[in-house]
Amino acid sequence: MIIRPRENDDIPELVAIWESAVRATHHFLSEDDIQFFLPLVREEALPGMEVWVAETPSGKRLGFMGLDEAKVEMLFVDPARHGQGTGRRLLDHARTLKGPLSVDVNEQNPDAHGFYLKYGFVQTGHSELDGSGRPFPLIHMEQPA
Repeated sequence: MIIRPRENDDIPELVAIWESAVRATHHFLSEDDIQFFLPLVREEALPGMEVWVAETPSGKRLGFMGLDEAKVEMLFVDPARHGQGTGRRLLDHARTLKGPLSVDVNEQNPDAHGFYLKYGFVQTGHSELDGSGRPFPLIHMEQPA
């Protein structure tokens, strides 16, 4: 697996990975919610932050991670690759670059919460609203130093 910086021509495929992963894991989101977030991901988040892409040696994109300093803002893996180490490899890469990481996880996504706990994150707080002010509670997590 190769991890490399995002290039502009990656964005359409990364958006497709985001959407398929969200549909597979974020069962609490309505179709209207997904359509609300889709242009934000495509037009603001992916082009505007530090994004790392995981891909096969032949160039098939497997997943991606968006960082804001040492905070993991996005981590999405193609659902066909869930449980195969792609997310862990992306986090390993971020940890090497940034040191201890932090992340906010949707409370209604227990699989993601469990993934971060297994990776060594601990809960440090809770918010009733997400970053867009929507009623999707967040669990704030950090890695110990």
